[in-house]
Amino acid sequence: MRTFTYRFRSPLGGLAADLSARTVPPGEAAAPSVGIHRGVRLLLPRAGLHREDLAWLSFAVALRAEELCARCPKGVHLEIVSLDFPLTDYRPEVAALAMDGWLRGEFDLPDIGVTCSYTGGADPYAFAWGGAEQPLRSPRL
Repeated sequence: MRTFTYRFRSPLGGLAADLSARTVPPGEAAAPSVGIHRGVRLLLPRAGLHREDLAWLSFAVALRAEELCARCPKGVHLEIVSLDFPLTDYRPEVAALAMDGWLRGEFDLPDIGVTCSYTGGADPYAFAWGGAEQPLRSPRL
């Protein structure tokens, strides 16, 4: 198991999340899971996930699914052990940023431009998805 720590500092404080995950051989997976692409599955933690966090984690894995299939032709299951974040420094999109960072570290994948920047204004954070379109819009509280 490895933990990826995502931090983005901004004048508002920033965004933060810690994602702990591990790879599981396909034959050993016992947790509930979500199929992402071919043999790539996302296994859910015992404590569960909020639906928006699951959607953003799945999106980040989908961005890398072709690469993962090429590296793991027999399939790969990614078990989310935990996703921890302070409520004051978090938006659901951060789950995707943390997942992308974890995948890059775990599989030595190149940076494809999954980033966050501070823009100020009513919606102070802008997210880039490496050329992909944003899959959903998370309502702000």
